Amino acid sequence: MNNQRIAFLAGFGAVAMLGLAFASKPLYDTFCRVTGFGGTTQIATKAPETLSDREVTVRFDANVANAPLEFRPIQTNLPVQVGAHSLAFYEVTNTAPNDISVIASYNVTPHKTGRFFNKLECFCFEERIIKAGETKKLPVLFFVDPAMNEERNLDDVRTITLSYTFFQTDDFPGAAKTASLD
Repeated sequence: MNNQRIAFLAGFGAVAMLGLAFASKPLYDTFCRVTGFGGTTQIATKAPETLSDREVTVRFDANVANAPLEFRPIQTNLPVQVGAHSLAFYEVTNTAPNDISVIASYNVTPHKTGRFFNKLECFCFEERIIKAGETKKLPVLFFVDPAMNEERNLDDVRTITLSYTFFQTDDFPGAAKTASLD
């Protein structure tokens, strides 16, 4: 009886660890979105009603990993009134002789500002196809939440860097989630 109980507990433990392993990425992603951990920005549906007197400078950074792209911000810095809509543009060019499927990941630094940096529209939300030789201007509509002013540990923040990295995906051609950059 004792051996059966040990075997059952060991099997249950193995299944539980396997389940936690599969759940760890979605749980971690949810944790980062909710808390802004690791510079994960927030996604908003509308900007706040009130503006702040505070101004921060948003720096824009562009990177490419494993993709035949040229990617750059149109502007490198933008003074932003906390709570106000702001619009910035990036430019991406496919330097490959063929169409490619790409997706962008993003974060902000300092990391402690992640939960206050909100995007209303962004090219980073889904996988995209960029045609061979094509150049696209990509908008980012965002605001910095005025609730940032209530956090004393953010009083020293004068600059926030929004950073994107484009990756080529393996799904091309044409998974249902793929959209063209129009």
